[in-house]
Amino acid sequence: MFTDSKMNLKRYFIRALHRLQKGPGYTYKELLVWYCDNTNTHGPKRIIREGPKKKFIWFFLTLLFASLVFWQWGILINTYLSYNVTSSLSIGFKTMKFPAVTVCNANPFKYSKVKHLLKEMDKLIDAALERILQCGQQDPFSPLAVNSSENGSQVLDLQLWNQLPLVLIDESHPDQPIIDIFTTNRTGAGTQHNSSSPSASNSTAEAKKYKVAMKLCREKGTSCVYKNFTSAAQAVMEWYVLQSTSIFAKVPLEQRKQMGYQAEDMILACLYGAEPCNHKNFTQIYHPDHGNCYIFNWGMDQEALISSNPGAEFGLKLILDISQHDYIPYLTSAAGARLMLHEQKSFPFLKDQGIYAMSGTETSIGVLVDELERMGYPYSDCTLNGTDVPIKNLYKGFNTSYSIQACLRSCFQAQMVENCECGHYLFPLPKGVNYCNNDDNPDWAYCYSSLRSSIRHRQFCIDSCKETCNDTQYKMTISMADWPSEASEDWIFHILSYERDLSTNVTLDRHGIIKLNIYFQEYNYRTISESAATTIVWLLSSLGGQFGFWMGGSVLCLIEFGEIIIDFLWITIINGISWCKGLKQKRAQAHYPNAPPTVSELVEAHINLGFQYEDGSVTPGSDNCCSGRLPPEPGTPPPNYDSLRVQPLDVLELGCDTEPE
Repeated sequence: MFTDSKMNLKRYFIRALHRLQKGPGYTYKELLVWYCDNTNTHGPKRIIREGPKKKFIWFFLTLLFASLVFWQWGILINTYLSYNVTSSLSIGFKTMKFPAVTVCNANPFKYSKVKHLLKEMDKLIDAALERILQCGQQDPFSPLAVNSSENGSQVLDLQLWNQLPLVLIDESHPDQPIIDIFTTNRTGAGTQHNSSSPSASNSTAEAKKYKVAMKLCREKGTSCVYKNFTSAAQAVMEWYVLQSTSIFAKVPLEQRKQMGYQAEDMILACLYGAEPCNHKNFTQIYHPDHGNCYIFNWGMDQEALISSNPGAEFGLKLILDISQHDYIPYLTSAAGARLMLHEQKSFPFLKDQGIYAMSGTETSIGVLVDELERMGYPYSDCTLNGTDVPIKNLYKGFNTSYSIQACLRSCFQAQMVENCECGHYLFPLPKGVNYCNNDDNPDWAYCYSSLRSSIRHRQFCIDSCKETCNDTQYKMTISMADWPSEASEDWIFHILSYERDLSTNVTLDRHGIIKLNIYFQEYNYRTISESAATTIVWLLSSLGGQFGFWMGGSVLCLIEFGEIIIDFLWITIINGISWCKGLKQKRAQAHYPNAPPTVSELVEAHINLGFQYEDGSVTPGSDNCCSGRLPPEPGTPPPNYDSLRVQPLDVLELGCDTEPE
């Protein structure tokens, strides 16, 4: 039974092989004619059935429309592989999580607690401003006594100043435009510039002649650049920020937190909906730009709060005291609170996404929610959680989720460490790296300024970081009013002062008080989602539509075309096999000038060592292996007792070549 099945299967495969070998024709021409006569595609049939003229016309039209089909197919496939997306907007209604709210003071530290660290800087900047304001006055560049008191002025130590000096640019002297503010030496001149007393009418023009710039040098002054400013106010603040960064970088984190504004002093009142809250409901983090910041509803220790209803009565109400009288004069020029709304468990980047709330006002913030849903690879280069981003996220230490702002800052800090051999104070540090300061890294400001202005480094970070695929954005509608009013400020300040300081005296004023109302305007939320503009269904339908329109074909016509391709390949393989067989036969005939030996002759030569072929080409006296010897006599050779032992032919030939002794 098994043998019969095996034979039937073998017979079936042999017949199938014969059919494949035969095909619809034995030549390419026969195959092409058979295809044109049997295909369901319009055009090819008319080519073989019409006369010569119409045959040429139909051949041209078929070739033209086939070219159009392939051209359209190329466009459609390229469109599909471009992975375009379409954005759709949908509006929903549901109860939503209240956003995390981060509030900070615009001033990072209390001046009363850091004044001892900034004392030398303050004296230097006061003297520098005095020198800058002398432009256009009488004897504007007289030498300044820096190591002794003069007219009651304080002693200045220029060691800190010389690390990062401010200079004046004199545009009227293109050869020697740089003037040191304190020494009044011009660059390259080595001498002081003394001017005579100008007239009052000339003072304004003289004042406009000088501009302030910052001198940034490598270590030991081997290479220097001058960073120009359009206003001396900008130059002074930039200089103060860089110098204070170097100072605060050497202060431990816990001490910096103590120097900032504490929650119990800053948050005077809190109310969420109808539930009272206080500073204990806030999570403290340290932000280098703003010092101590406090986050409400961050979702780290407990579940996020749900807003029960839209409207101002169901939101968050805060009263803050920013203590504007204790601001650092040259570090912060804006007064107010810096706040930001963001998702739970995300780090607040207030410098980029925060807003200011002005003191002496009640700021109402109505919130609308936008949810963004992006498609991932290959439609966009977004990431779900940042694991596929090549940049190490330095903000993971806060247990926060990935964001592109965190990636960009981590990338900049990595380049800072690589190029400047230290980290910037404003960003988290990698392990084993210290913050930059003037003592350990004298040229860090030069390196930082060069890196910050480098387009190549910025582009590298932009290319390396990715947007998040899912994001929630809070759109804010902000309105303000004076608070408290003149009629109510007396009793409000008395109550708030007593609650904070237990004092019957008024210790607060409208220059330091801010009231915030944060609430959902409505429960309608918008979802902006991406979807694929082209799908595989779209591609197949478009390809079929073009093929049917130009050629009148269908999927079956494509199968027919595939069949003819297979038949072409089979004919090619059969022709190749036939060519190889013919080449083998030609090579075999080349070894025998006459007819090849028969099988009986080959067998006789193997068993009878005295047998020789009848070769008419060998004549007596010819030069061959047995020249000079008589051919062996015909008949049976003498008995050989070793005849049963098979010996190779090469041994026999060697025996023939051996000369008798």
